[in-house]
Amino acid sequence: MRSFLRFRYQKETYYGILVGDHTAERIEGTPFGFYQGTSQLFSFDEITFLPPSQPTKIVCLGLNYQDHAREVGLAIPDEPVIFIKPPTAVIGHLGEILYPAASARVDYEAELAAVIGKTCRKVAEADALDYVAGFTCLNDVTARDLQQKDGQWTRAKGFDTFCPIGPFLTTDIDPGDLAVEAYLNGERRQSSRTSRLIFSIPFLIGFISNIMTLHPGDVVSTGTPSGIGPMKQGDTIEIQIENVGKLVNFVV
Repeated sequence: MRSFLRFRYQKETYYGILVGDHTAERIEGTPFGFYQGTSQLFSFDEITFLPPSQPTKIVCLGLNYQDHAREVGLAIPDEPVIFIKPPTAVIGHLGEILYPAASARVDYEAELAAVIGKTCRKVAEADALDYVAGFTCLNDVTARDLQQKDGQWTRAKGFDTFCPIGPFLTTDIDPGDLAVEAYLNGERRQSSRTSRLIFSIPFLIGFISNIMTLHPGDVVSTGTPSGIGPMKQGDTIEIQIENVGKLVNFVV
């Protein structure tokens, strides 16, 4: 298992690999191809975390946990319900979520996300994980009142800063049974496991890649469990996923 990160140091952007708990070693290359270490170390205190990839699109799942479908009073879908968040919504670990004036309720949604490692088009479910570079934490921030008002989800989920991802891209893990949690101001609000997904991650990647081509760095987020709820300005929201990392953001 390796954990990669993308960061800024003195106006330069680098990829690195986690060394210990609070240090990154800069690498030459990227997690999506050949890379090698440089022995140049950076403390987390001196870097700015950036999203671990630069996706052309973020494909998300609605209603992929049975408990969440019950929570919002909707039927279990026969096929995956997918939607896209724009790349302009992406921010990194410790970034600020901007509360839009147009909304009176903005919610957190903790999710495990797969980051695509190579061009993925019309792949079989059995081969799908071969196209994944690794996994990361994602917060599918949602203006819940606008989602209900519009009847479709583009505006509610597409505001700038509404897709925090990171802090790491973690490789060589089995995504089939990982704990997924959200903490609002230190209080746990969501807690489930990826073993409770309605549609598995390999199935989702196969399904989506037969609709649209996924490019290296693209993100497939796998849906949120029950426990969604509102955030307000001044809140701290943490998305924590077993063996993957902890994503922290601030609502302003």
